[in-house]
Order: sequence, then C-alpha cells, then structure tokens
Amino acid sequence: MARILIADPIAEPAIQKMRNAGLEIEMWNKETPLTEQIKGFDCVVVRSATKVTREVVEAADRLRLIVRAGVGLDNVDQEAARERNIKVLNTPEAPSVSVAEMVFAHMFALARRISEADASMKAERWEKKKLKGIELWRKTIGIIGFGRIGVEVAKRAKALGMSVLAYDVVDIDARCKEVGAERATFDKMIEESDFITVHVPLLPQTRGLIGRAEFAKMKNTAFIINTARGGVVDEAALLEALNEGEIAGAGLDVFETEPPTDWTLVKHPRVVATPHIASSTSEAQARVGELTAEKIIKELTR
Repeated sequence: MARILIADPIAEPAIQKMRNAGLEIEMWNKETPLTEQIKGFDCVVVRSATKVTREVVEAADRLRLIVRAGVGLDNVDQEAARERNIKVLNTPEAPSVSVAEMVFAHMFALARRISEADASMKAERWEKKKLKGIELWRKTIGIIGFGRIGVEVAKRAKALGMSVLAYDVVDIDARCKEVGAERATFDKMIEESDFITVHVPLLPQTRGLIGRAEFAKMKNTAFIINTARGGVVDEAALLEALNEGEIAGAGLDVFETEPPTDWTLVKHPRVVATPHIASSTSEAQARVGELTAEKIIKELTR
C-alpha cells in the first residue's frame, strides 16, 4: 500500500478520497524534522509553507512523488528530485479564478482608495472630498505572464471595458485572440499600462523582473499588482518608486520574505497589502484538494 505524508493541510474530502482509493495517509508531526518523518513514504504533499529541500529529498528512502497542492514550485528542489527520479506535480489550474478576482480586489481598492476611506470612517472622519478615485473603464491593464491566471484576468478586464496588453516569453497569440488582448513587448506594456499585474513563477530569470529601470518607465499614475511571488518585484525599488512618485501605488499579496521582517513597504500609504491570500477561497481550496487527490491516485494506484 502506498503511503502519503501530508505536510501542509488540504481539504478533508480530498484526504478521504485518497483513503477510499486504498492509500495510507499520515499527517506530518511538526515536532519531528521532515528529513526524519519522510522515511517510509511514497509521496509527500506540501502547500507553500513547507520546503522540500535537497536534504529532505536525499533523506527519503522510498519517495517517488512530490505534490505541491497549489501553483508555484519554488519551495521544491526540483533538480534534487530529478536526480532521484522523483516525479513533481502541482495543481496550477485550481486557484486561477480566485487569484484573478483578487487582482481586481486590489485594483478597485487602489483606484477607489477603499483602505483609506474605510480607515477614516472607522476613525469617525468624513473625508468625502479628499478621497477622489479613478475608474477602471477605458484604462489599460498590462499582464505579465499570460497563462491560466493571466487569461482569467484578461477576461474580467475586457468585461470592465479595459484595454489589455499581454506579455509572455512563449507564444500567446491564440490566447490573445481568444480573449481580445493585444500581445505587446515588455517595454510597451510597462510604458503604456495604467495597471500592471504579475503572473509569472519565481525563477532565476524572473527574480527582480520589475525593478528600478521598469518603475522609471511606468506612468506616474500607474499601479503595480503582485499576486504571484514576492521576489519578482524588487521591493527596495518599489519603495523608492512610491516615495519618489514614479508610480501611483501598489497592491501586494506576496512578499520577498513571508511574513515580512521589515513592514515599511506594507505600511506605505499608497500600498494595499494582504497576507498571501489570493488563492484562499473556499472554492479554490476545494479544487486544490480534489485535484491533488486525483493526481496522487492516478500516479500511485496504477
């Protein structure tokens, strides 16, 4: 019988589905190092919190499958897994709608200054004249990374009457045609967009993708939204751009260090910040669990 170690929580129905398929499920006892508890398991399931390091991979004695229940794989040492012929899977299709909706939650909050308005009301201040915002209608949104989430963002942007510029390093012509987006160069998107949203994984080539040079090219009325990975946007450069008025504001759901050790950027008056919750909806978590269970059952019960 294949044994599954659940290192980070997933939905209970998914766990039961795996048990019903004849798999043995055990939860990680966090008092025991993962390098010790991994022994004897065929599969380990993680979310974003647990890191499957080279040390963990090399400590495993029968591991053949690592499943990241979610999108990014930056917390899994994929090279170490390949060296040991361990398959690595994730569930990128599960949270696409939730993340796309979170992009617009940040955009509306920035455009209509919702956080400021709410704080002033709770402080019993009526600042109606001070809190003038802008419309999203007829604005241009630039989408960096035109995969599942980027396409979902584009669909919603078009419904709001926005123009969509899409950028990716792969061929996205068919996707652009499908949703009515314009494929753009990176520089064109940076220079012409009123809102820029990031949807790329954290890789060596995407770390610091948005830095000082990019902020200098943006409109001073532009907003940057990051619901992808913190390291894609250079936080020091972003803080400088905000302080110098190079851009109008930022919506951040992810950070270079989570939780942040320096809260200066989070507390900036033109930043809307959330604690990495873009995919934290009941619907997305149910889909994550269901897809995780399906992929494990397919791999381990052949």
